[in-house]
Amino acid sequence: MSSTPSPLTSGAAARPRRAAAPEPISFVGTSPALATVTALIRKLAGCDATVLIQGETGTGKEVAARAIHYLGARRDQPFVPVNCGAIPETLVESEFFGHVRGAFTDARDACCGLIAAAEGGTLFLDEVESLQPKAQVALLRYLQDHVYRPVGGRQLMRSDVRVIAASNAPLADLASSGAFRADLMYRLAIMAVRMPPLRERPGDVALLARHFVAEFAARYGCAQKRLDPALLAAMERHDWPGNVRELENLVHRAFLLTEDETMSLRSFPFGLPAVPPASSMATTAASAAALLDARCEELDYRCARASVLTDFEKAYVCRCLARSHGNISQAARLAGKERRAFGRLMKKHGIDRRHYAA
Repeated sequence: MSSTPSPLTSGAAARPRRAAAPEPISFVGTSPALATVTALIRKLAGCDATVLIQGETGTGKEVAARAIHYLGARRDQPFVPVNCGAIPETLVESEFFGHVRGAFTDARDACCGLIAAAEGGTLFLDEVESLQPKAQVALLRYLQDHVYRPVGGRQLMRSDVRVIAASNAPLADLASSGAFRADLMYRLAIMAVRMPPLRERPGDVALLARHFVAEFAARYGCAQKRLDPALLAAMERHDWPGNVRELENLVHRAFLLTEDETMSLRSFPFGLPAVPPASSMATTAASAAALLDARCEELDYRCARASVLTDFEKAYVCRCLARSHGNISQAARLAGKERRAFGRLMKKHGIDRRHYAA
């Protein structure tokens, strides 16, 4: 692999780049779903094909992209991530391919684009589904032969860059509706990876939670904190619509707010269900009993009963909001309540719908 893009005719040099240090796969978990995707990532690291990584928000798509890069032959070359949603459509060609001096009004100096910055390494296109039509055309043209022309330039440049793309939305559905070019989707999805959501990874929630606690203890120079068994049980029952990112943020907040050595259910006031949904009376009763066991030494019967019912009520409201992605009217319908009554429950428990908005 060359370290600079080569012109098809004589010409320009790319900016100097510092080689990146290798990074290991940083997935935490032992579930079969995670083991399967980890094995696939190791295989993809051994080839040089374009990869499309799909999955819900917070499932670790960039972690997977970095693992593919740093486990492969390009590990000593740049890994350049870019959020496609942040690229203005009017500047897409300049962002990707760079420009020469005087190419447009504000082009006082020549500038290399993302392709040149990633030369020899990997260009990671996050949220690729958000690319505007003009950007999709430009990317498709580049992927056909990895040849491009800087804006305002006369020389065609050939590059050696591996492209990895990631999407929160199913590109096949977007292509069917005409919102994304089907030919670009096929170019990107030569190899495909689906990152499993946290709800499909049984047992990994507890491992991840302990991992994050240890990480935050080291970051803040604090003593380790243990996770109460009742809390871990509740965490395993949660749907985690925001997946690993949601779990990390929730543990982070609870770690900073907890003054005791043990992080308990009271450490998580931001919508973590204390009990599962009311799918069966037996499951609900068992969960309530577990919570009562954890609190019986602190509270009398009346207070313990009120505490469990309050936890259930708050958890149920939060679960409805999570399923409706923060839509209060839809959440109220799921709960079988009027919107105004559902709103009063939200106000009672201090629940903010914005935490669940898609």
